[in-house]
Amino acid sequence: MNIRNRFCSRSTWLVLAGVILTGFRVFAASEDAQKSPSTILTIAAAADLRFALDDLVKEFAEKFPAPKINVSYGSSGNFFAQLQNGAPFDLFFSADIEYPRKLAEKGLGTDDVFLYAIGCIVVWLPKDSPVAVEKLGIKALLEPSIRKIAVANPEHAPYGRAAVAALKTLNVYDQVAPRLVYGENIAQTAQFVQSGAADAGILALSLAVAPQMRDAGRFWQVPLDAYPRMEQGGIILKSTKNLETARAFRDFVLGEHGREVLKLYGFSLPEK
Repeated sequence: MNIRNRFCSRSTWLVLAGVILTGFRVFAASEDAQKSPSTILTIAAAADLRFALDDLVKEFAEKFPAPKINVSYGSSGNFFAQLQNGAPFDLFFSADIEYPRKLAEKGLGTDDVFLYAIGCIVVWLPKDSPVAVEKLGIKALLEPSIRKIAVANPEHAPYGRAAVAALKTLNVYDQVAPRLVYGENIAQTAQFVQSGAADAGILALSLAVAPQMRDAGRFWQVPLDAYPRMEQGGIILKSTKNLETARAFRDFVLGEHGREVLKLYGFSLPEK
């Protein structure tokens, strides 16, 4: 073999070796990309958490700058249905702990189901309403000027079920049932009253005391024994690509500061 042929042969092997090495690197990079955590933590949260969780997400992001956190708010029942069908969320905060428990039973969660708060409901009226809800309590809903009463849909919203239960316990359900209008979730229910589409509403205390609503209306807190205890719980989803961050955020919410924020927004706290 002459020098030229030896050179060409050697060059060919070098090119082939380069191609093989490059292919290996691409394959390895692709495999690493599949294993590496997502840069976004996605959370499905009950609508009553909107203001409290927004504050906690902001504070968490200041302490742990990565990854970005996206929160979707809605009814817990709707999220439960979506999560059973593989909706891509890392973490679920439900207004009814039974939904996370059912996901755990189906093998869709990781770690234990956690209890983070006890929900409370109030009768809320706009500030300019002539009805003295603070004095009348549940009887305020019987006033002639209260033509529409907003509640969350009890079919998939835990706050809606609590509202209906309270109306029945306090013996006013039959009188007000024809005037009930249903929001898709508790946040939409609050919008109905704020916008004037309803004259009164049975809302989450956490929304009523939030800065965005606190000065816009007046409320009466429904006694806790008038409706079933609203244990609110969550779960980290088995499909998460961000397990460590999901755990860190869960622990942040359950920690001392997280409990202080939840209490500030009207949630009762479970005993540790």
